[in-house]
Amino acid sequence: MKKFSIVFLFLSLLISCSTTKKIVNKPIVFNTEREQLTLDYLSTRYGIEQESSVIIPKMIVLHWTVIPTLEKSFKAFNDPKLPNWRPDIKNVSGLNVSSHFLIDQDGIIYRLMPETKMARHVIGLNHCAIGVENVGGTDDLPLTEAQLISNIWLVKYLKKKYDIDYLIGHYEYQKFEDHELWLEKNNDYRTIKTDPGEDFMKKVRSATEKLNFKSLPQ
Repeated sequence: MKKFSIVFLFLSLLISCSTTKKIVNKPIVFNTEREQLTLDYLSTRYGIEQESSVIIPKMIVLHWTVIPTLEKSFKAFNDPKLPNWRPDIKNVSGLNVSSHFLIDQDGIIYRLMPETKMARHVIGLNHCAIGVENVGGTDDLPLTEAQLISNIWLVKYLKKKYDIDYLIGHYEYQKFEDHELWLEKNNDYRTIKTDPGEDFMKKVRSATEKLNFKSLPQ
């Protein structure tokens, strides 16, 4: 990602602090099938037995899709059942991956599902984590400055709305293995992640430093 100019940093600060930025609702399918698959996931993966898939958010996890367009990214999350091209995690659960928010390359923020419903986006922590996906993340299609601004704004919005303790990049999730929030029962169920990139996370953390998120476990 290119270094910011002084002018752009100033504009970024103004936009990220704005309270007028809009979230566009673009819901994925969350029918009775997805609800039941989510309840099954909570039960088998975490030992949580409850009547609905409601969560209490304590964490925000930032991701990238490594998919080139908004519509293709949306399509990847839309179906309740996991597609056949995800054999690496299909045997663990048939619940499709998803995220609460999806941010396009132009910075527009889409809400895919309620923040207080469980989405499958991070091993061990789905029961307490809000997921934020960003379209792109490849060498040919890196995350944009517009996405950075929107991530900063959204983190501030969510921190104000909920009692959020932690902000992490997906690549940092295994730091929580011995933490009280970690509930994954299978010690062999892990995947290596790099999203949304260390540089991207440093910039988001720098811009949200005053929110006083807790330090990550070492």
